[in-house]
Amino acid sequence: MSRLSNRLNRLAPSATLAMSQKSSEMKAQGIDVINMSVGEPDFNTPDHIKEAAKEAVDNNYSRYSPVPGYPELRKAIVAKLRNENGLDYADGEILVSNGAKQCVCNAVMALVDDGDEVIIPAPYWVSYPQMVKLAGGTPVIVKAGFEQDFKMTPEQLENAITPKTRMLILCSPSNPTGSVYTEDELKALAEVILRHEDVFVLADEIYEHINYTGKHASMAAFPGMKEHTIVVNGVSKAYAMTGWRIGFMAAPEWIIKGCNKLQGQYTSGPCSVSQKAAEQAYVASQTCVEEMRKAFERRRDLIVGLAREIPGLEVNVPQGAFYLFPKCSSFYGKSDGKRTVNNSSDLAMFLLEEGHVATVGGDAFGDPDCFRMSYATSDDNIREAMKRIKTCLAKLS
Repeated sequence: MSRLSNRLNRLAPSATLAMSQKSSEMKAQGIDVINMSVGEPDFNTPDHIKEAAKEAVDNNYSRYSPVPGYPELRKAIVAKLRNENGLDYADGEILVSNGAKQCVCNAVMALVDDGDEVIIPAPYWVSYPQMVKLAGGTPVIVKAGFEQDFKMTPEQLENAITPKTRMLILCSPSNPTGSVYTEDELKALAEVILRHEDVFVLADEIYEHINYTGKHASMAAFPGMKEHTIVVNGVSKAYAMTGWRIGFMAAPEWIIKGCNKLQGQYTSGPCSVSQKAAEQAYVASQTCVEEMRKAFERRRDLIVGLAREIPGLEVNVPQGAFYLFPKCSSFYGKSDGKRTVNNSSDLAMFLLEEGHVATVGGDAFGDPDCFRMSYATSDDNIREAMKRIKTCLAKLS
């Protein structure tokens, strides 16, 4: 008899990957689909980083690396955190993993026991609640909707904390909304955390450099918070290195030791060649990062302007990442004569099948009033996609 574990049956599949798969299948059938479902830079990895990888191959970096990553890469990360974020970490407080996604999962698995609660503001990245469930914990979802720019307030955080609370997962700049917590907003949340000594913050800062506010604020930088914070970051978004699979965690040494033990049992160290490429990304000129950031900001302005021309959509101005998360609930209950749109998943499927634009319904991110579009694509694709979406939504009445 075929029987999967209860642990696996608790998990939901990734909606973003499901939509991307469906759009790929349609493309394979010859249909011209514009894919705005996946959060992946459309730029190529900068040449100097690729050259470092080629050199690593030639220098025979082809054996197992240490579980927490090569010492040279961890030193480069320590220097990055000091120079860019004003954070003082030792090499032993850094762990390199197979992408930031593994870092998040490592931290959750290392700190969350059966029955522990993890506070997750909604909208959230689709994998956060699933990782908490995998660890046996209980996701506590705090709604931070469109009206509050998708950001949780200190009052909401305080009200959500119970004796079972172990962790807050906070993503800034945010996937899926692009919202960015200001330094004052983070400080106010930190003051709440510091009143609860057993609560930790998992600060997912993977979109740190795709930021249009001029300055990234890190939760670990506030007095007393370094001991309560697990910083997660990596090279995927800032350096267009999603497929290289390198992320890192900076945290108190006892947490790093625990995650090192965990990682040693189920993946060991990340790809040796990718680590040498990531090291070069951190130690070389950061000009490429700023060039890509400027391109994303231009695209942000373009897609916001076009989305605001579509009747029925409510649009905020995201301050980071490369997502737009418009409110679309005014279309619920409407029909084009063939099908009725009852929720955001229906809307996303309607846009894919009718307009050939792949997006993701907000249900998957914990906000059923909205849907997510990634603008990590060309200006021409953005213009054409928004034209198709406007035409499609006009058919609903």
